[in-house]
Amino acid sequence: MKPRKPRRIRVGISACLLGRQVRYDGGHKRDRSILTTLGRRFELVPVGPELEAGLGVPREPLRLEGRSASPRLVFTRTRGDITGRMNAWARRRLRELEKMGLCGFVLKSNSPSCGLKRVRLYRPGRPGAPGRPGAPSRKGQGLFARAVVKHFPRLPVVEEQHLHHRAGRAEFVRRVLACREKA
Repeated sequence: MKPRKPRRIRVGISACLLGRQVRYDGGHKRDRSILTTLGRRFELVPVGPELEAGLGVPREPLRLEGRSASPRLVFTRTRGDITGRMNAWARRRLRELEKMGLCGFVLKSNSPSCGLKRVRLYRPGRPGAPGRPGAPSRKGQGLFARAVVKHFPRLPVVEEQHLHHRAGRAEFVRRVLACREKA
């Protein structure tokens, strides 16, 4: 009998960072440094919150509005609020991801869905172009990012920018490996 090859450590990642064209404008944010450093070592599990929640590509851009403790996810022009839809999808998807035994998560910075911190947060109903009255604060957290942190409180979770620095990358890998050891 042949010994089973150990399963690669799984790390969730925003699908746009892998080059998948899931963004509102039909584009991606492929991050070659993440693919070459983490992709060799871990199995990267893509998650595209807005697309997976049923929004098409391309689509109207979204933004966060309201208070940082309870932000709303709103289309910028038509003002449609999809907060409930995104939260319901996130709960289902996180239960699926839990069964996969993730040991870390890499999220896209500045995204109203995936940004972990410092996401633009607008006052409700205000256009709020940067540098004008009503400009957004940088106190928001993307709805999916918020759900990930709440559902997996001990999971190493970072934005891709954190991994562009050698020390940040090394720290994330160390935490992912430690998470695997505890599993």
